[in-house]
Amino acid sequence: MESARLRTIAGLLFLIAGALILLGIITGEAVYPASYRTHWNTISDLGGMRPPLRIVRQPSATIFNATMIVTGPLIVAGGILLQRAVRRPVVTVPVGLLGAGILGVGLFPGNTDPHPLFALFTFLAGGIAAAVSYQIVTVPLRYVCLALGIVSLASLGAGLFLLNWGPVAELGEGGIERWIAYPVVLWLVGFGGYLTHR
Repeated sequence: MESARLRTIAGLLFLIAGALILLGIITGEAVYPASYRTHWNTISDLGGMRPPLRIVRQPSATIFNATMIVTGPLIVAGGILLQRAVRRPVVTVPVGLLGAGILGVGLFPGNTDPHPLFALFTFLAGGIAAAVSYQIVTVPLRYVCLALGIVSLASLGAGLFLLNWGPVAELGEGGIERWIAYPVVLWLVGFGGYLTHR
């Protein structure tokens, strides 16, 4: 009974975090006070533009950074509760690392030097977390989780090593970054919903 309650609370935290991330990004993009294109602009540009520009545009920066600072700890807490419920560190450790990375993205926005490391860490942890979560879910969601994790990790590899290659170049840096991040956000919502139901 206790295990089921912990899973439900963890799932609710993941579901809330995923929804907040998606809505925070959409809101930040909608109110961005300058030209913003998903082909050119990364998601992190909402929090602060990369060097050498280092421009911070409000209110988008506050919305995006606050969203990351709130949702990161929610995911960490969910990972801790899930570990207590299922005792599967191979699944729960990447989830906790994803939350820590998201918190770091919010604390160190795109205009700061540590940001690229936190972003890369977050993308890697998120793809792994989604992929390995297949171990504790049932069919057909098992295949969806695995697929979302693989898509995220493959997109990360493409963004790092094939950015100038045909299809990736067409997406642009901002587009391929969304292929990395959005599968993880979708996984958070789906996985969270599954845990709350189970």
